[in-house]
Amino acid sequence: MAAHAGSSGPARLSSAEFGALYQRVRRQAPQGAADRGALDTITAAQVLAAVAEVRSGRTVTLAAPVETRPGPHDPDPAEHRMTGAVAGAIAPRGLQFATDRFAMNVHGDADSHLDALCHVIYDGTLHNGVPANSLTAAGASALSLDVTRDGIVGRGVLLDIPRLRGVRWLDPGDHVTGDELEAAEAAQHLQVTRGDLLFVRVGHRRRHRELGAWDAAVARAGLHPTAMEFLARRQVAVLGSDGNNDTAPSSTQGVDFPVHVLAVHAMGLHLLDYLQFEDLVPLCEEADRWSFLCVIAPLRLPGATGAPVNPIAIF
Repeated sequence: MAAHAGSSGPARLSSAEFGALYQRVRRQAPQGAADRGALDTITAAQVLAAVAEVRSGRTVTLAAPVETRPGPHDPDPAEHRMTGAVAGAIAPRGLQFATDRFAMNVHGDADSHLDALCHVIYDGTLHNGVPANSLTAAGASALSLDVTRDGIVGRGVLLDIPRLRGVRWLDPGDHVTGDELEAAEAAQHLQVTRGDLLFVRVGHRRRHRELGAWDAAVARAGLHPTAMEFLARRQVAVLGSDGNNDTAPSSTQGVDFPVHVLAVHAMGLHLLDYLQFEDLVPLCEEADRWSFLCVIAPLRLPGATGAPVNPIAIF
């Protein structure tokens, strides 16, 4: 398979080929608690080791600002409205409160969010064979966001694919291969190991900033499904990207989001979609270091399939 996958990059997968890939990564993935999936690869000892990544005390967000204006990538944006005292209704004396209300389509194509293990239904089941009818109008009774209630803390690792290729971003529809993930490791002088929080940059946010928004639901860069074998071998705990992790259009016959199926359903990986690494990259380059302590503290929303998220990298 070509290391640098362009428009003619890795071959499309047939249904049979995808089925075989699903079984391979499922066998290689770590076997954790039934409801926590790959999070169990993060041990207390690994958290303590990750703390040693902190040398300067500098912190940086991996999240993009929540968007409230509609665009081609976000036809149903988050809603934020003030519900308390605002300009024109401020009393000259006494106590008042400024209050507000927030609503969000969590799994859109604009805002940074975390996917719980109950997010992906494939062939009528959730991860680990949990029946999909555990999803009800009241929420998910299994594999919900509540699994992350104590936070996700570990060693974060950023693999920067545009930097590897010498480009500003990957074009929509382009694929990141497993070979490229290994090449980025070598170029950045690190190795992804068991329990790591792996972040893969495709340059989605930079392209958005410089060229403007587009319909990312139909065209975006992401991982080729076969790249998930790299993650399975390394037994990572979490996967995040500045895109959707999946490429669009899909490279897999009959499956629109093959990386989501492989990561969440087969491997038990919590996914973080539409992060932003444009603030992180300069710190990595300055320190000549692409690993860091990472702290992710999702909202406590029992029964939810995901939530907006603001991961913090600490150097």
